[in-house]
Amino acid sequence: MDADGLAQLLSPQGWALLQALPPYDDARAMALSERLRADGADPALVAAALTQSRLRQRARAKFGEFADGMLLTPAGLEQATRLVVAARHAGRYRDAGLMHVADLTCGIGADSLALAGVGLRVLAVEQDETTAALATVNLRHFPEAVVRHGDGLAVDLAAEGVDGVYADPARRTGAGSRVFDPGAWTPPLDAVLALRARVPALGVKLGPGVPHGALPADAEAQWVSVDGDVVEVGVWCGPLAPDGPGRSALLLRTGERAGSYLVATTDPARLAPPEVGPVGAYLHEPDGAVVRAGLVARVAEEVHGRLVDPTIAYVTTDAPTTTPAATAYRVLDTLPFGLKPLRAYLRTRGVGRLTIKKRGTAVVPEQLRRQLDLHGEAEATIVLTRVAGRQHVLVVEPL
Repeated sequence: MDADGLAQLLSPQGWALLQALPPYDDARAMALSERLRADGADPALVAAALTQSRLRQRARAKFGEFADGMLLTPAGLEQATRLVVAARHAGRYRDAGLMHVADLTCGIGADSLALAGVGLRVLAVEQDETTAALATVNLRHFPEAVVRHGDGLAVDLAAEGVDGVYADPARRTGAGSRVFDPGAWTPPLDAVLALRARVPALGVKLGPGVPHGALPADAEAQWVSVDGDVVEVGVWCGPLAPDGPGRSALLLRTGERAGSYLVATTDPARLAPPEVGPVGAYLHEPDGAVVRAGLVARVAEEVHGRLVDPTIAYVTTDAPTTTPAATAYRVLDTLPFGLKPLRAYLRTRGVGRLTIKKRGTAVVPEQLRRQLDLHGEAEATIVLTRVAGRQHVLVVEPL
């Protein structure tokens, strides 16, 4: 969105049009656009309003009903923290007794919304002028939140009376490509971490694939998943890590299964590697956040299990033990991997609908599904993985 489009949307006519639009429906968007223009609405305003309506529809997955009052950009929505996760961030600052938090890379304002929502004063800084204007709109209901256009690293934190800092460095280029070098992020990771010398209570949101070696050893690194989707790793320093340095995995569930589960260690170096052994009667697939955090050993310990291979994050047990940190399956069969034997096995059982899970194999599930060419009424789930260093297929069913 450019400045002109934003100005149109923020005019009384533009805001009224945006708020009056029905829920976005891609199949009806063209007809709606033509009708609005026939009624005399400016074509550029109609296009901007429908774009916002489409973005709001997408944003409901992250922000729920709050999305209906927000202004968004595709890039801002992509990087914005989900509300259920942002609330956890805000809780750390509140529970640490902090009063005034600087969100130095506020984007469209998702984390600033959560921080202000728990009663904290917020200084939200954004380097892009238009995005800063969007954040101002999105934070309009919170007088304790002030949005400023500028470079977050240039803020005089002491003069502002800030006692907590939050940052979410941009990890994509202007064209949308991912940037993997922490030194090339905006702002660079080292520059953000250096802020601890001025404000010890520092929190940084990063992509979940960041190498462990890039993270400070004296902080808590917490990988977070939402309904099984790994969304971030948070780096928490000083009073924001009350249990001290270490690694953790926070598993959040929404909807009817709403809740959370924490897997943690304060001393990753002392985690004993799980034993490795044959496939038992049950298979446990640790949540992706647990795997990213390097805490599969904790899951194996919890279910009294062993790994099927020393390099693969599948845990097996002989008894039907379960944990919220892993999805459990009953193992129905185990066979060496081979296309023809697998096809014959599944066809003999009338399998036409197949779920394919994999770890530690280069097989592409969709390509394998086409090669199997299955027809039938039965359903099955298979796991492609290594067992004792060799490719196997495990036929399983959810426990």
